[in-house]
Amino acid sequence: MSINQISKQHFGFTPDGHEAYLYTLTNPSGMEVCITNYGGAITSLKVPDRKGNLGDVVLGYETLDEYVRHPRFLGALIGRFANRIALGKFTLNGTTYQLVQNNGPNHLHGGIKGFHRVVWDAAEEGGVYETALRLSYLSVDGEEAYPGNLQVNVNYILFQNNELRIEYRATTDKDTIINLTNHSYFNLAGSGSILEHQLELNAEQFTPIGPDLIPTGEIADVDYTPMDFRRSTTIGERIDTPFEQLGFVRGYDHNFVLRDSDGMLRPAAKVYEPISGRVLEVLTTQPGLQFYSGNFLDGSLTGKGGMVYHKYAGLCLETQHFPDSPNHPNFPTTVLRRGEEFNQIAVFRFTVA
Repeated sequence: MSINQISKQHFGFTPDGHEAYLYTLTNPSGMEVCITNYGGAITSLKVPDRKGNLGDVVLGYETLDEYVRHPRFLGALIGRFANRIALGKFTLNGTTYQLVQNNGPNHLHGGIKGFHRVVWDAAEEGGVYETALRLSYLSVDGEEAYPGNLQVNVNYILFQNNELRIEYRATTDKDTIINLTNHSYFNLAGSGSILEHQLELNAEQFTPIGPDLIPTGEIADVDYTPMDFRRSTTIGERIDTPFEQLGFVRGYDHNFVLRDSDGMLRPAAKVYEPISGRVLEVLTTQPGLQFYSGNFLDGSLTGKGGMVYHKYAGLCLETQHFPDSPNHPNFPTTVLRRGEEFNQIAVFRFTVA
């Protein structure tokens, strides 16, 4: 019987002497996922095209040193709080917390040493129908100025049907805020631009941003705007439209409000690359999805195989709660109370058409 498999190899040492490993998960259908416990980053993800040829569909680096020196979140786990918090401030239970301002005046993706820059404890688990890499990390009270000792567990599970499932769980001994995601950059062609990819989003609304890239608090309809991806649309078709929201970020970098959000696993996005025939479907239990079209990639990063990552080299589909949620009571809450469990799921399913 063909079974899923997992292997482990040395990946390098961090500057503070921690050893990192690279784990390779494979299934009988030919899908291969490489994940390092440094930042929990997906470094490589190979899936077949319509002719059965394998191709790597995520951006990444070949060495640990590159992940350490160029922390641009390629494939990484993001926390404690994914996306932006205005001025790095939030108030919880009457106490105001000041986080590091690492993105202009704002806090981004958990801070200077977010979850993308720590070495996670890892355990491998093989199986007939699925293979899992189980990562865990204790973020101590006060780390990056967040309250509470936060125990985080993330499972990467590869199934035989070319489905990668990410399970996020966390508990705290003190009320805190949390917003976890994975920051993989996808390019289903394996190279070039993502502008010819076709995208469909299960969203009738989005959260507009201001010039500081922070949500205004409004929840706006996508009707009659370039933000409308309710029907499959080529990403580059409207990306240069003179629309203020696109101008703020030179493309797409917005949170979309997923339809019928009730905490159950449901479709969020679908991407189709017409030349390879590869299809990526994203499902999530979370209420939002950040669609980022790689606008700030500028050719300064060189990835696997010497590939230079220019603007639009990859797209991100980050399942999440809304940016700056602690400062917008009308957004779904990101507060995790003592005694509760944070429990969210994201699924990345690959097929061909």
